[in-house]
Amino acid sequence: MENLTIPISLLFGIITFVTLLLFCWAIKNSASAIIKSGTGKIFLILLCWLIIQAALSLNDVYNSHLNSLPPKIVLLGIFPPILVILFMFNTPKGKLFIDSLSLLHITYLNIIRIFVEIALYKLFLYKMVPEIMTFKGINFDILAGISAPFIAYYGIRMSKISRNLILYWHIIGLALLLNIVIIAFLSAPSPLQRIAFDQPNIAILYFPFSWLPTFIVPVVLFGHLVSIRQLFRQKQPTPPQS
Repeated sequence: MENLTIPISLLFGIITFVTLLLFCWAIKNSASAIIKSGTGKIFLILLCWLIIQAALSLNDVYNSHLNSLPPKIVLLGIFPPILVILFMFNTPKGKLFIDSLSLLHITYLNIIRIFVEIALYKLFLYKMVPEIMTFKGINFDILAGISAPFIAYYGIRMSKISRNLILYWHIIGLALLLNIVIIAFLSAPSPLQRIAFDQPNIAILYFPFSWLPTFIVPVVLFGHLVSIRQLFRQKQPTPPQS
């Protein structure tokens, strides 16, 4: 990564920490006083996770032995957050946490995707990711970021957009996220690479860009799943009182 300028790395570091702050902002606005009080603890846990990922990247764990299966970044960086998300959606305490989060603030969190896409385009110019991973290719994730403040403000705060439309927006946003995740996975150097052999996705194997698949993407994924669950629950009819 010697060709990269410091501002790009600094920009991505700022993007990551803003994502952390936005997520903790959503927790701080939880409907549960108990969960609100745990915001500081969750912040420290997530900060430790970022430090661990930084250490793994800086010690060349992710960019060495690229023929290993599963890829090390999947095993050590992506799989653990996925397990946490599954745990949250399948335990009583996890569901309590999920259902207490602020739909408004979770939706606002998606604004960060604008800046992620700008960073990806910069990385493409430095030949660290393929063009198909940018908005010049087939990555339309920036549309979710651009539309997020309008959905959050007019749809949730002002109630000028129907719940169904907000739900569809989150489903489309989830599909856009999965699209870029698949592209990134298939273009990363590993035995599973299937596309972009002329310019593979090598950025995610280095610090600080490894924070994208190991932190930012899981947070955005979690936010969409939380929102979809909450919106589906709001659509369910209230059972008759006996």
